[in-house]
Amino acid sequence: MSNTGFILTISCPDQPGIVHAVSGLLFQHGCNIVDSDQYGDAFTGRFFMRVHFSTAAGGPDLGTLRAAFAPVGDQFGMQWEVFDASVKPRVMIMVSKIGHCLNDLLFRAKAGGLPVEIAAIVSNHRDFYQLAASYDVPFFHLPLMNASGEQKAAQEARVFEVVRDQNIDLVVLARYMQVLSDDLCRKLAGRAINIHHSFLPSFKGAKPYYQAHDRGVKLIGATAHYVTADLDEGPIIEQEIERVDHSMDPDQLTAVGRDVECVALARAVKWHAEHRILLNGHKTVVFK
Repeated sequence: MSNTGFILTISCPDQPGIVHAVSGLLFQHGCNIVDSDQYGDAFTGRFFMRVHFSTAAGGPDLGTLRAAFAPVGDQFGMQWEVFDASVKPRVMIMVSKIGHCLNDLLFRAKAGGLPVEIAAIVSNHRDFYQLAASYDVPFFHLPLMNASGEQKAAQEARVFEVVRDQNIDLVVLARYMQVLSDDLCRKLAGRAINIHHSFLPSFKGAKPYYQAHDRGVKLIGATAHYVTADLDEGPIIEQEIERVDHSMDPDQLTAVGRDVECVALARAVKWHAEHRILLNGHKTVVFK
């Protein structure tokens, strides 16, 4: 797990000299590359890179590194960022009445398996306030009696207040069974992850396990993806599957699916926290 030093992420048009420029600048500032990943997409013509590096005692701080890298970023037309690898992102989990993914994320974070700080839990129901209290995480009950109109807008405004007030870096929809408005999706672009309980692009929308049963599938899956205004169509981060058979009813498929949902979502959250995911149009590049 990359939890010391710094992490540099880069996305730019592919061209010669990028790796040389990046490694040369780091060398000039006394940095040591711990690990590095890169990918050139021949179809989009874009180059992606993630570099985990360390500095010697008394070496440059985050601000100095960002200032030093800016000319290189401008030269190559990069979208780039430098992160302090020791800083855990602050996460807000949204959930409704199905709590297995919430419980799994809370346990993994507490046990040290996820490099995040779970700073808030938001729900339109009160079912999990005691679970939140057992982990000493603030719980915000924001009911939603009407899924459209002024009440939804007011509830989502309160959701975004929590995001601002708690300095949230990442929002995780852990079986939050409400569709976010286009406005909230735009505000959370690139920093909201959803778990959908099917192997997208199959079985979008409601009751995917019932849809899967109706089609007699032999594999069920779960998909973690970034949230966009297009329902269940955001860039896919991770997917997990499990084999099933003709004898299983929708409830049995649902029970099997809970495990794969937890695994796929936890991986996606971990990779986002470690800055391993770079957007590539409607797709992602994930450096594992």
